Amino acid sequence: MTERTDEKYTDDDLSPLPIDPMEVVPVGLDDGYAYTKVALPDGRLVAVPSRARMGSAGVTWIREEEQKIFEYETEGSVYSVGAVDGEPTQFNEYPGSALNRVIVQHALHQAGLSGRSVHAVTGLPVSAFYRNDGQQRRQAIQAKRDGLKLTVEPVVSHTSAQRTLKTSIAFHEVIPEALAAWYDFVIVTSDDGVTLDADRVNAPIAIVDIGGRTTDYVVVRDQGIVHESSGSLNRGMLNVKVRVADGIQELFDVDELGEQSIARAVETQRLRLHGKDHDVSDLVKAAKRELVERLYTETRRKLGLGVELDRVLFVGGGSAALSDDIANWFPNQTIADHAAFANARGMLKYLQFVCNVPAREG
Repeated sequence: MTERTDEKYTDDDLSPLPIDPMEVVPVGLDDGYAYTKVALPDGRLVAVPSRARMGSAGVTWIREEEQKIFEYETEGSVYSVGAVDGEPTQFNEYPGSALNRVIVQHALHQAGLSGRSVHAVTGLPVSAFYRNDGQQRRQAIQAKRDGLKLTVEPVVSHTSAQRTLKTSIAFHEVIPEALAAWYDFVIVTSDDGVTLDADRVNAPIAIVDIGGRTTDYVVVRDQGIVHESSGSLNRGMLNVKVRVADGIQELFDVDELGEQSIARAVETQRLRLHGKDHDVSDLVKAAKRELVERLYTETRRKLGLGVELDRVLFVGGGSAALSDDIANWFPNQTIADHAAFANARGMLKYLQFVCNVPAREG
């Protein structure tokens, strides 16, 4: 299985899936504010940074195989995706925006789905999907559902030897993000087939999904969502980047640094300025500590001590990145395997085993 995770993003090439023009490929598509993750039916997991900006790249690649920035056009505007200083994704309309749409198209291309038609399930943060009384926010859900089905065309350079074909989304369903991780938890796949784990389905469980912009909480009891203990907090790993950026500006007296430089500083705890490396580990640790304290307070407010829960399941890229900091919050807690992909896997399982959609076009 080829895998790309939030924690260790690599540029390994992925072979395209064998082409059957009549077959539609089901995908779980967790299009987060920090990373966009794709779960494929052959078991592969793919992640790309949710990083794009409006306008052409303005770069000519000396070797085409070294290309790291890709261009896409939607609704008459061109966007650059990949190794660019991306525009902020932390705004409420991002899930239905053109910025989101081109990043998703790029992720599908990186997953080897160029020229294919796909069925997709994506998600919204819990508070963007449900109102406080449990009613669905139908307008926001429909905007998300419709947004990704708009056409996105790859822009091919005149120097390119190959024509890149768009990926078409023929069917698109939207579910709450942390609830997707519940589907991943209760629908168990093995060499013998697929089973619904009865013990897991009936057990009271909390899902804590630490993402880029938001941290989601879903409590499921007797196959019902307990809204009093569910919801979203607008805090996530992107807040660490913001705090580190502020600290770097103050410490080094720089007006502005590119988004990619800040991301590398957070990941490596080193900042390169004027050809020299600087240790920024104290800034990163302080920013993470501030986030963890805020998350702990909200988690206690939502879940208390969790004494009536069989399990507290942590998912999302933030749960993996902060695993040492959140290790002892509950005696019955678990961090999901490959936690960054729990939602994407659950979305794929929901599409395959819950949704009733045809497997082929026509």
